Amino acid sequence: MEYTEERRNKKGRIFSINCSKTKGVSKEAVKKGRLIENFGLEQDAHSGPGLKQVSLLAIESIKKQTQCPKAKKKGITLGPGDFAENITTEGLNLAKLNIGAKVKVGKEAMLEISRIGKECHKYCAVYQQEGDCIIPREGIFAKVVKGGEMAVGDEIEVVYNEK
Repeated sequence: MEYTEERRNKKGRIFSINCSKTKGVSKEAVKKGRLIENFGLEQDAHSGPGLKQVSLLAIESIKKQTQCPKAKKKGITLGPGDFAENITTEGLNLAKLNIGAKVKVGKEAMLEISRIGKECHKYCAVYQQEGDCIIPREGIFAKVVKGGEMAVGDEIEVVYNEK
């Protein structure tokens, strides 16, 4: 699917949905998931009340990280879920989102961006392998303001993004 620059800023798709039952491990890809209002992704270890109920990272960011000379030299391959993100997006420019932006996921779920980046501890698996991690710079966190089902391939759309 080809995206125009305008479409790239507002619409994309779910490339991968990732879930884990414990913290501190890569998340496993699943075909479908359910977002629960004020909680996060059903059955995910990172779900719960607070600002970081759901995490998003673009596949474009993951590809960029794995193409860096250090990763290539070490033979490191990273993919969706390796950064512990719940939703790996494609075609949506996450860097254009502001705190408070509203993002529709699938047919009915709605996220509100609550945090951009986070402090990455130096003990995360990616940091241990590479000495760097993109989550502090390019990871996006959100609260679930309306729950709903989602599946790989579903559209993800920015419906509100004021500065």
